[in-house]
Amino acid sequence: MHLLMHICCANCALYPLKTLEKRGIEVRGLWYNPNIHPFTEYGARLAALKELEESWKLEVEYADHYGLKEFLRNVVHREDDRCSYCYRVRLEKTALAARELGMDGFTTSLLVSPYQAFDRIVETGLELQERYGVEFFAEDFRPGWREGVRLSRELGLYRQKYCGCIYSEMERYTR
Repeated sequence: MHLLMHICCANCALYPLKTLEKRGIEVRGLWYNPNIHPFTEYGARLAALKELEESWKLEVEYADHYGLKEFLRNVVHREDDRCSYCYRVRLEKTALAARELGMDGFTTSLLVSPYQAFDRIVETGLELQERYGVEFFAEDFRPGWREGVRLSRELGLYRQKYCGCIYSEMERYTR
């Protein structure tokens, strides 16, 4: 099986990549995260993925677009449901790219995070599977989250302090 994995950050990709590799599943990454703010955070996460790509010899596609304006336009007045938009836009880009690249399916590193809405991500992935005819690989990678944290520290990768968007940054620092 050949999967295209949306990668939200290098840290979250570690455990899913190792797990899928052990099963003989070939994974290509896709960087597309127009939600990340500020630009310096976007750059730090992108650089960490490129570092991982080099050290682990990964194949990664880059849709390198800092999309703050579009993200804000699409979530304004719906800030409490911003994650639904965020999941959809990134998974849709991944599903379309997987179809274009002739991959067997698509998935996302978001499925490893205990801070993400797992059921909503899966629901969105399955909707896009139906729409685009590319299988959504839904696996609960959350049991391996701590292993990914350990690995990222061991590798010395940049570790972010919030989900990525301006609202999650605000929530992180105002608590």
